Amino acid sequence: MTELHTYAAEVALALPETACSQPFGEGCDVYKVMDKVFMLSFHLEGKAAINLKVLPDHGAMLRDIYPYIRAGWHMNKQHWISVFEDEELDESLVQDLVLNSYELVVSKLKKVEQKRISLLRMI
Repeated sequence: MTELHTYAAEVALALPETACSQPFGEGCDVYKVMDKVFMLSFHLEGKAAINLKVLPDHGAMLRDIYPYIRAGWHMNKQHWISVFEDEELDESLVQDLVLNSYELVVSKLKKVEQKRISLLRMI
């Protein structure tokens, strides 16, 4: 995959109540659902990378399987992973990881916010 940032952004921005901003300055896009971060998009070591939220066991498994997935850069290493652009990385994995990160964050929102997102998905 050569366009990690572009594809991850397309997936993220298609989800209800998602917004993108650059609170850390140019070069780091932060994607939030209802003001809660679920993805960061940046360059590290000359490569495109994204940080995504994961369940700790899931993150450990992903790091064991994929050489381009590492502990989350500048984040809680148990709850975040960094996915680096790599020719072996495929779109379906990126899509699954972005959706899973989003769902993890949504599951921690207030019930009324979860209901709103659920209703927006039906539209």
